[in-house]
Amino acid sequence: MAKVLVVYDSKTGNTEKMAFAVAEGAKQVGGVEVVVKKVDQTSLEDLVDADGIIMGSPTYFGQMSAKLKALIDNSVEIHGKLEGKVGAAFTSSGGTATGAETTLLSILQTMLAHGMVVYGRADDKHYGVAAVENPDEEALEYCCELGKRTASLVIKLKSH
Repeated sequence: MAKVLVVYDSKTGNTEKMAFAVAEGAKQVGGVEVVVKKVDQTSLEDLVDADGIIMGSPTYFGQMSAKLKALIDNSVEIHGKLEGKVGAAFTSSGGTATGAETTLLSILQTMLAHGMVVYGRADDKHYGVAAVENPDEEALEYCCELGKRTASLVIKLKSH
């Protein structure tokens, strides 16, 4: 069975709501076990054990949170062990044009540095999902879709 890990940081609960919507989408894919963890409860071994890793963070000055960055900084200890795993990102921000895309890209850059596979989207939400403050129904639907798309790619890659 494939394993998808949803790791998130959330101060206000907005990113947490998104994390559980992402997990719901991933659970729709057969043959996938989904684990949701707060970043401060996530170990490097959790990352190694997962086939897909979806990370979520609030947007702080156009970047991911310090807690998520600390996990990623510590992941230098497992560099090379995440290669070929599927990665994706989501964020919540305080408003429009406040750095959500740069936050998503900062997360995806670290995944690419680990040799992970990132599944872009051509039509909309190219880099992942971003919500403004409390995610509305549309944002939660995009989160669900992100989880489903990521888990589907995990299954495709594991079958080859």
